[in-house]
Amino acid sequence: MTRRELGKLDTRIKTIKKATQELKQLSGGIQAIDRNAERILASLKMLEINVSDVKDLI
Repeated sequence: MTRRELGKLDTRIKTIKKATQELKQLSGGIQAIDRNAERILASLKMLEINVSDVKDLI
């Protein structure tokens, strides 16, 4: 995987993270949305960690 491809992954992860945070703000306190958004954010955090680990190796 190239540095450019990793950059694309990083950009996409950040885009999804921003959209998830916006969804949570728009939820109006609906617990099901808030909980699922938190799960998505937790998964995205793991993706961020994985991408940064690979970036460090390249």
